[in-house]
Amino acid sequence: MIEWSNLSCKRNSEILLFDQLRKSVSKAFKKITITDFSAKSIAKINKELKDILIKNEVAVKTTDEICKRFAKKLSEIEYTRFSNARSIVLTSLREVLLEILTPSQSIDLIEHVKIAKERKNPLVVAFFGVNGVGKTLSIAKIGKYLMDNGYSSVFAAGDTFRAGSIQQLQKHGDNLNIRVIAQNYGSDAAAVAYDAINHATSKGIDVVLIDTAGRMETNSNLMAELQKICKVSEPDLKFFVGDALTGNALISQVKLFNQKIGIDASILNKIDADVKGGAAVSVIHISEKPIIFLGVGQNYEDLESFSAEIILDNILPTK
Repeated sequence: MIEWSNLSCKRNSEILLFDQLRKSVSKAFKKITITDFSAKSIAKINKELKDILIKNEVAVKTTDEICKRFAKKLSEIEYTRFSNARSIVLTSLREVLLEILTPSQSIDLIEHVKIAKERKNPLVVAFFGVNGVGKTLSIAKIGKYLMDNGYSSVFAAGDTFRAGSIQQLQKHGDNLNIRVIAQNYGSDAAAVAYDAINHATSKGIDVVLIDTAGRMETNSNLMAELQKICKVSEPDLKFFVGDALTGNALISQVKLFNQKIGIDASILNKIDADVKGGAAVSVIHISEKPIIFLGVGQNYEDLESFSAEIILDNILPTK
């Protein structure tokens, strides 16, 4: 696991994590000169905040909710001439964003593995998302994460649709010394998942990680196949994998996958290259499910547990 402090280090492109959003918020809040929190003053702050959030790809629905909660919080503050308006505004915004980034339920993958072991069953985790978001690499990273925590896993090559997908997963399996259960291209993906679960059960393997074909949101036939995989394998956890750099497209994806198959959590990749920051805020609010991991690079170790506080530290100015 990498150190979180590295996420704000300069990359080759000299871009910092959420740099654009942080600079926009900092610039706007430096101009705060209000002497009260009247409805007019709050509306002025909220208008600028709304523009900043939307420009940085926070979903409109999420932006509206943030501004609504922000206005309510400010309206409840008793302002005096000794008050530090800028500090109050920043603190209030941080509290609102923390609420948005903290869904009602959290997921601890290792705890789920422990519970499954107590029941003498493998934990079954299925991964969903469109092509090109790093789904297969995310599976490999989680395989490594489980290994580092003392648990075994098996990969199920359920993407029998895309050319090269099975070989890609097999390469990761070879690198990590993790068994891959696969059939031929065009095979029933649900059958592959079923075989992997049987293999894990018979061999005492702790976790089954099921890869699936990348789905375009409009492809109803392929979405129906995903539903079949879920029906046959009955996964304990369903993870949506998204690319932080895809902006508003990410929001439509997570909405559809949540609607069609019901996700339990999200994995957000390329977060280290995201200068806008809107994806992390929106995905949690729109899906009402947590982000469990962040992908921050191409190596197997480049996986970080989600932290709302660290995200906020990279969005909001400190003073």
